[in-house]
Amino acid sequence: MLCSLRSFSLRFVPRFVSSSIPSLKSLLSASQIHPWVLSSSSRASPHCFSSHSYRQSFAFYSTSAPEMAQSSSSVHDFTVKDAKGNDVDLSTYKGKVLLIVNVASQCGFTNTNYTELSQLYEKYKDNGFEILAFPCNQFGGQEPGTNEEILQFACTRFKAEYPIFDKVDVNGNNAAPIYKFLKSSKGSIFGDSIKWNFSKFLVDKDGNVIDRYAPTTSPLSIEKDIKKLLGVA
Repeated sequence: MLCSLRSFSLRFVPRFVSSSIPSLKSLLSASQIHPWVLSSSSRASPHCFSSHSYRQSFAFYSTSAPEMAQSSSSVHDFTVKDAKGNDVDLSTYKGKVLLIVNVASQCGFTNTNYTELSQLYEKYKDNGFEILAFPCNQFGGQEPGTNEEILQFACTRFKAEYPIFDKVDVNGNNAAPIYKFLKSSKGSIFGDSIKWNFSKFLVDKDGNVIDRYAPTTSPLSIEKDIKKLLGVA
């Protein structure tokens, strides 16, 4: 989306957006988009948005976040499916610090993340730390297996002892409600989509989303943040 935004001109800006150009400039500037994008004299590129696609792209400003957040205020408000299809009420994790991760078995980040996630879990599980892993096949088709195959892969190869849940979508209309909530709690100004496998959300003992980490952020690099929430020296 960022690439596309670099090439639109004001001829496609709806009236309600034009009236707030200064604030929009600030938002775009914060995301490292060059100010010429908002210049009324900018020449339209062959790759410019159509007015229809522009409206679609900016729809999240007025609709997406509220819809995703729904009426929930905590991760503990949700019920999810485990890998065997059983309901799991996330309120059972009250009082625990959670790291929620969308995982994949065939990603370039798989070995590092699964290895370090297991190390973190082994180190802090007795201090009230839990990892919730949600397989997802939306990024390069890198989680094609069945739930049973995913469990066997994670538990056999990486000794994963933390919960691995039912495969879910994390983006789009069919995104799992828990992920709609996570993204609305810690999104970005240009949308709340998950960028790739192994995006991470850190949740405190009350179910509040405290931080979000990119797929390129290794689990061990956020150990200090986990320790802080656990109250571990």
